[in-house]
Amino acid sequence: MIHYNLRCSNGHSFDGWFRSSAAFDQQASAGLLDCPVCATTKVTRALMAPRLSSGAKAPPEPSARPEKPSQDVAVTPPPPPPMPDQVRAVLQRIRAEVEQKCEYVGPRFAEEARAIHTGAQPPRAIYGETTPDQAEALAEDGIDVARIPWIPRADS
Repeated sequence: MIHYNLRCSNGHSFDGWFRSSAAFDQQASAGLLDCPVCATTKVTRALMAPRLSSGAKAPPEPSARPEKPSQDVAVTPPPPPPMPDQVRAVLQRIRAEVEQKCEYVGPRFAEEARAIHTGAQPPRAIYGETTPDQAEALAEDGIDVARIPWIPRADS
């Protein structure tokens, strides 16, 4: 596999893995590569620094185990890794589709979903908010709902 730094015609940088240089060329010429930020298919390889092996071995791991923190020391977990640009772009596209094609019902989501399921309301696509307990109750009643990570819009 070959790792390439890629750049779109709008200047966004991202990376990609390809089976070979020819595979990249085929996908790029067929318009199968798109920018995860703006979705343009005008994608080229960016300049990359070569990755060279020095032949030196990595330093050995320390043999002593770190001391256990005392009871009065607060240990905070490391922050989660940043979301990859490709994932963020897909979630932004999903959000745009949902906002364009579905009705926002806000915190009444569980009530509206149940009313649609029972036939008290006409069938339609909706989105809104629920508590974890409300979502669990909907699932137990056989009402299909999906949770989508709601990230800021691409234009905000």
